[in-house]
This record gives sequence, structure tokens and C-alpha cells, in this order.
Amino acid sequence: MSEPNDRFTRGMETRRAVLGDPHVDGAVSRKTAFDDDFQTFITETAWGSVWSRPGLTRRERSMLTIALLAALGHDEELAMHVRATVNTGATADDIKEALLHVAIYAGVPAANRAYKTAKEELSRRDGASAEAG
Repeated sequence: MSEPNDRFTRGMETRRAVLGDPHVDGAVSRKTAFDDDFQTFITETAWGSVWSRPGLTRRERSMLTIALLAALGHDEELAMHVRATVNTGATADDIKEALLHVAIYAGVPAANRAYKTAKEELSRRDGASAEAG
């Protein structure tokens, strides 16, 4: 394991702000020697470089990420990023609009699958909010 650098530190701060401490703590606790380099790589590059850039807001990056993951059929990552919208400011309407773009540019089957995943995650979130209130 290498020593943390500025990009890693910035990446971990951004990762925690977007995904939340419980998610990141879980990922860190499951890390092994086998995937340590990979975890460092995504923290430095995805979170420390791309997500930490000033050009787009976290809300905008969230919507782009959701659309790309939906288009590629990466349901597990899509679900994680739908859950993260509570931290990025992207709304259910934002997600709906992003998935409409997926339908046009990546195909109706990809959007159909993504709508299913997003609806499940939003329903869980709304159910948890209702229970807490």
C-alpha cells in the first residue's frame, strides 16, 4: 500500500461527500491486498481528478454518471449513484430527464432497465424518509 498523496486525499474527501461515509467505510473495510491498487486508482482518478474538478457541479456530474451507467447497463453502480443523489443535489426529476436521454441515445432497453433500478432505489429512499419522519 502506498502513502496517500494530495489527489488521493482530495479523492477520498470527494468520495465521502458524494457516496457517504457508510458506503466508503464499507468499501475500505472490504479492501484486500488484491484490490488495494484498484481502490487507490479509483480514489485518485475518478474521485480525486474527475469528480473534484471545478468545471461541473456535483449535481451535474451525478446526472452524467447516472446516464452513462444506465447506457452501459451497470445496474449496481447505477443504484449506488442514484442513492448518492441525496448528497449531490440531483433530484428524482433530474434522474428522470437523464434516463430519457438514455432512451434516445443508448436505446429504450437500456433506459427501461435503468428506470427499474432508479425506481427501486428512490422508493427505498422515500420509504426510509417516511419511516424517519
